[in-house]
Amino acid sequence: MSQQFIVAQISDLHIKAGGRLSYRKVDTLKGLYNALERLNALVPQPDVVVITGDLVDFGRADEYACLKEALSELDMPYYLVPGNHDNRQAMRAAFPELDHLHQQPEFVQWCIEDYPVRMIGLDSTVPGAPHGELCAERLAWLESTLSQRPNVPTLVMLHHPPFASGIGHMDRQRLMDSAGLAAVISRHPQVERVLCGHLHRSIQQRFAGSLACCCPGTAHQVVLDIDPDAPAHFVLEPPGYLLHVWTPEQAMITHMGMIEHFDGPYPFFDSHGLID
Repeated sequence: MSQQFIVAQISDLHIKAGGRLSYRKVDTLKGLYNALERLNALVPQPDVVVITGDLVDFGRADEYACLKEALSELDMPYYLVPGNHDNRQAMRAAFPELDHLHQQPEFVQWCIEDYPVRMIGLDSTVPGAPHGELCAERLAWLESTLSQRPNVPTLVMLHHPPFASGIGHMDRQRLMDSAGLAAVISRHPQVERVLCGHLHRSIQQRFAGSLACCCPGTAHQVVLDIDPDAPAHFVLEPPGYLLHVWTPEQAMITHMGMIEHFDGPYPFFDSHGLID
């Protein structure tokens, strides 16, 4: 099999500064360090890491400073997408060396051309609001960017999922009017995945001829409750990550991995065959 290209995805870090706990309960910074340790230890190691939003909890400079220090532990390049908890200006100020954050003057949108798979980041944030939007300007940029290289496999990334998950309180703050994004994606079959976060769970839906994949959080998860009137609660289920593996023969395959360590691995077979 020819060389594979591996993209690790983590999301919804919600980093706080000064040792503070998110929602007075969750040590999100520890969760991030655990995730980075896991990604660095993977064999084969991912080629890149993408982080699909809610990098910090309140968009503060001290939170981004903590995030930057932690991400210095990564052994591979990383690319950042803003979420509704992020602040564009503070995010850019904290990472002046990350050229992809500065490709556009207003929105944190970018395109990376350096790998076998093209990577496009979208800015779905609405300052001061939890839901997401993609205005005509952002969609026009995506249309133009996708049109430039129609034969190159591509990942499109944004924070807000473009579909209703059934988790009512989260669906009220999803990407609004996702039909515009669907119209663009449907015209470009080279889009292998639409990667998003926000839902703090692994959730997939077929979307505009592609597959939309939501990533678990690195610390806390949203409660799986599809009662439309369910309260907005989180749960300390095991955190996870997604691994998107591309080869020319099979295109993109997506795996979900757990960040925590569990017993094993154990063999299925010994010298006598299948273990009884």
